[in-house]
Formats: sequence, C-alpha cells, structure tokens
Amino acid sequence: MVQREQQRSNYRRIAVFLAFSFGIAWAGAIVIRLTGGLADSPRLGGTGLTLATVLLATVTMFAPSVANVLTRATTREGWRDLQLRPNLAHGWPYWLVSWLAPGLLTVAGMAAFFALFPQYYDASLGAVRQMAMEASEAAGETAAAVNPWAIVATQGLAAVLLAPVLNAIPTFGEEFGWRGYLQPKLLSLLSARKTMVVMGVIWGVWHWPIVAMGYNYGQTYPGAPWLGMVGMVWFTTVLGTLLGWVTIRGRSVWPAVIGHGAINGIAGIALFFVAGQPNLVLGPHPAGLIGSVGFAIVALLLLVIPGALEPEPSTRSAADT
Repeated sequence: MVQREQQRSNYRRIAVFLAFSFGIAWAGAIVIRLTGGLADSPRLGGTGLTLATVLLATVTMFAPSVANVLTRATTREGWRDLQLRPNLAHGWPYWLVSWLAPGLLTVAGMAAFFALFPQYYDASLGAVRQMAMEASEAAGETAAAVNPWAIVATQGLAAVLLAPVLNAIPTFGEEFGWRGYLQPKLLSLLSARKTMVVMGVIWGVWHWPIVAMGYNYGQTYPGAPWLGMVGMVWFTTVLGTLLGWVTIRGRSVWPAVIGHGAINGIAGIALFFVAGQPNLVLGPHPAGLIGSVGFAIVALLLLVIPGALEPEPSTRSAADT
C-alpha cells in the first residue's frame, strides 16, 4: 500500500514538473515566434545579441531547473536527492567520458555522413576561408592568407577542452531538471531501458517549438518541420541515453552537465567541412540522423547490455543529498 501511494505521488510530481518545464520553455518560444522567430529576432541595444538568443539561453534552457525547484516547492517534496554532489572520487571516469566522448562520437558521425555523401565534403575548407575573410574585412584589415586547417584545429581544441566548462551554466539549466529530477522519478516507476526512451521522447518534444522555427535543421528541408521534429526526438533519445548513463554511474548530475556542454561546443565543427547545402536532418552535425550514428551505437550498447544502466553494486544504496 505504501509503495503504491509512493508511485501515485511520483506520477503527480512528474506531471507537475512537466507542466512547469514545458509551460515555461514554450512560453519563451511563443515570445520568440511573435517577435520575428529565430531568423528575424530583434537585436538588443548594442550587445549584438538577439532577443531569441537571450531567451533560449535563459528562459528555455533554465526551464527544467526552474521546474525542478517549483515542483519540489509546490508538492512539498523537500530538497533531498538533488544529485548536486560531484562525487569525483567515485565518478571521475564518467566525467572523463562525458568530456571526451561527444567530440569523438561527433567526428565518427561526420565521417559516416561524408562517406555516404562525398559531394558535400569540401577538403579545401572554403567555408572557413570565407569566414576568415569576412572577419578581416569587418575589422578593417587586409585579408591575409590563412591556414583554414589551423583555424579548424584551434576551434576543435577549444571545443573539446573549454566548451564543457564554458557551457556548464546553461546546460546545468537543463540537466538539473532532466537528469537531476525527471530521470530518478521515472526510474522509480519504469525499467532503466524504458526510462531512457521515455526521457528521450520527452526531451525531444520539449524542443519542438524551436525546431519548427528552424533550430538545428533550418526550414527548407523536405518534410519541414515535421521531419526535423522526428530527428530531434531521435537525437535526444540517443544522446540522452549516454547522459543518463553517466548520471546513474557517476551518482551526480555534473557528468551530464559536462557532456551536454561538450556536445553543444563541438556540434558545429562539422559545418566547417560542408560544400553545398546538405539536408541537415541527415547530417553532418550530430543532431542529424546519420551524424548521430556514433551516439546511436553507444546508446544501443547501453540499452542491450544487461545491467549497463544500473548503478554499480557498491553504490546502489548510497544516499546522495
């Protein structure tokens, strides 16, 4: 009887959390849509930032964390099991995986895409040369000969080494909600495999309003925006399984924060190599159906290997406050 009541209570808390998380994020998306969308959003003063950029980085990305806090407050659940303790002594391997795996898996997906569609691969890095020339002209300088590979290498190293930390604040806004609150609640009701799939679908659908406005995939691909919405659910499911695993094994939300920051930092590197106009729903960036193949393989292994998504036996009963 007690267990059944606890399950009902968790279902109610999940419903409240989702209402807050979707309500806040989609309200921000409505404001973006009514003020020009992603493409024509007004610029804010002399900052160079658009209203859409600010709303995405604040209202949208922090909606799940705010929902975590509001749900705990309104349901009187309390503040236990926040998963904010870093647990580095035990969880450092999962921090390391979160830091490095997104870059490696992004490169794997990019290679798969260009192998299938070589006509979109630009070995001369024309896009990088053009960006360097435009930057020189904007600064009032004479365009000098640049080594595009040096630029790509520099950007790649910065993305791998710095982006996980620099992006940690906005990605915490999502992960403290998704992996820090929703995932444990679902794990109390469902198997780990079902939890990862349900989490992925919820996370993907949560992105739908901005995907419909061109986020990640643009608006000119065949089947827009519906195919992009499906693509986003696919990507959030395979990426979310990896982030869910490092959270479970690392006993902390921070590996997921680092991993999310890493993928946000490295995702655009594939576009440096693009010639023409590929269908971004397919790739080469990791949110594409082909570009995500590395993440998909890892997710499949985690879903099929028995016990892979379970806490390590020595830490199963450890409480995290």
